[in-house]
Amino acid sequence: MTATIAATPARPGGNAFIRAVHAISTVCGWIAAALTVIALFVTCHMIFVRSVLNQSTIWQTEAVIYLMIAATTIGLPYVQRLRGHVNVDLVPQMLPPRARRVLAIAVLLATIAVTATIAWYGFEVWHQAFDRGWKSSTVWAPPLWVPYLALPVGFALFLLQLLADLVGLLTRADAPFGIGDR
Repeated sequence: MTATIAATPARPGGNAFIRAVHAISTVCGWIAAALTVIALFVTCHMIFVRSVLNQSTIWQTEAVIYLMIAATTIGLPYVQRLRGHVNVDLVPQMLPPRARRVLAIAVLLATIAVTATIAWYGFEVWHQAFDRGWKSSTVWAPPLWVPYLALPVGFALFLLQLLADLVGLLTRADAPFGIGDR
């Protein structure tokens, strides 16, 4: 019979940096939840306007898309803090503690590199949209820098949480992959 080893949420230990980043990530989770609820109400409004009032909608579909993209990107650090991203922990569970730690550091460094790249290019796209005054090609025509801002902000905050996870791992305040020693 095999035992199930569950990953636990990241622990800050006594590190002030990690505690501060966890607090920021928690606020990001609240913001993402609020954006999701707002998108739900806008969707209900859209259904009411179309079905009951028999009118066309102008801004609702686009607003819901932008709200959900913002909720997804701004929610990334909170999900990382809770270790809620999809992962396969079969290999880390089978490794001895030292090898598990090395693998966790390698995975975090690779994730940090990819996330930093996405944040950088997200910033470039946002800056172009802001600088050039890009607008959506729809009837509503909102300025695109507003929804594009969610990309660099969300990924920068995700990067910050990943750095806090790395600090926690390196200072041994946290276990690799949230799996303690057997």
